[in-house]
Amino acid sequence: MPAQPVPHRARAAASASTRVTAAEGVSVERIEAAQEKAAVLREALPWITRFHGRTVVIKYGGNAMVDPELKRSFAADVALLHFVGLRPVIVHGGGPQISTLAEKLGVESRFIGGLRVTDAPMMDVVRMALLGQVNPEVVGLVQEAGAPAVGVAGTDARLLAVRPASGPAGEDLGLVGEVERVNAHYLEELLDDGVVPVVATVGRDAEGLDRNVNADLAAGAVAAALKASKLVYLTDVPGLYLDFGDPEKQALISEVTVDRLERMLADDELHAGMRPKVASIVAAIRAGVPQAHILDGRVLHAVLIEIFTDEGVGTMVTPSLAATGERGGAGPRDLALRAAREVAP
Repeated sequence: MPAQPVPHRARAAASASTRVTAAEGVSVERIEAAQEKAAVLREALPWITRFHGRTVVIKYGGNAMVDPELKRSFAADVALLHFVGLRPVIVHGGGPQISTLAEKLGVESRFIGGLRVTDAPMMDVVRMALLGQVNPEVVGLVQEAGAPAVGVAGTDARLLAVRPASGPAGEDLGLVGEVERVNAHYLEELLDDGVVPVVATVGRDAEGLDRNVNADLAAGAVAAALKASKLVYLTDVPGLYLDFGDPEKQALISEVTVDRLERMLADDELHAGMRPKVASIVAAIRAGVPQAHILDGRVLHAVLIEIFTDEGVGTMVTPSLAATGERGGAGPRDLALRAAREVAP
């Protein structure tokens, strides 16, 4: 009896792995690509379930604010967070934009301990860059990505009430402010109305003076006031390093406790530009924020990878040693995944 021809569907199934079933006229490659996308969505489901309705504060900065592709990608990621039920809040500075505008206007830029010295002419530059350029652009990008967004300044509704700040050794920084109080109710009203707040970090002191507020420190204060579930920093490095700057010794820290960060601050182990971020993370976690993340904003979708995948990227900071993988325990990503799996369908 002559051999019967193998049907197209059976040939396709036989040529692929056992998990692939190709319909008539659909290539195995196309099915596999679709299944890979479905697997990514399935991996994200426990995290979406866990963080649905939770507030995530994202400090937006670095190259992600400059590169056009990264800007659009970030805005689309924020829109996705919004539409799957998270409550994102963007807090931004605008260091590159401030420096560029200052140079054009002939205003000198100086820094002490990673903080910009701000005299009256520089304060004018800060207002123009943050309120006139960066904030409207970020709001526009998020709206173009499909999510409702509103721009707010720290001076609106006394959102960021500040006091004069000084440098690490008591240096005079001019019109620089340290956050004293955050009007969390104002931001919560915006979130309850279903919009994404985009916060420009200009604050106002008790005398009515506008002051430049470091965006890293402002993000930590906002996260603490909102009792956020996550505080995320986008930077221009893959995360926090030990022995940063020494090619032979430096090593990326994947997970670290707030106690270790405090020791690193006290022992002056941090690059000047990282000190405000770390100081704000320490303050936020001490105030009850469960997790903080330092991510490379040059990586497309870094925020989504950190929040919605099992592995995560960058450096994650947790409150205590008990939450980490030190001394042989389960790592925080493992513990968090376990908790997420428990509430997922």
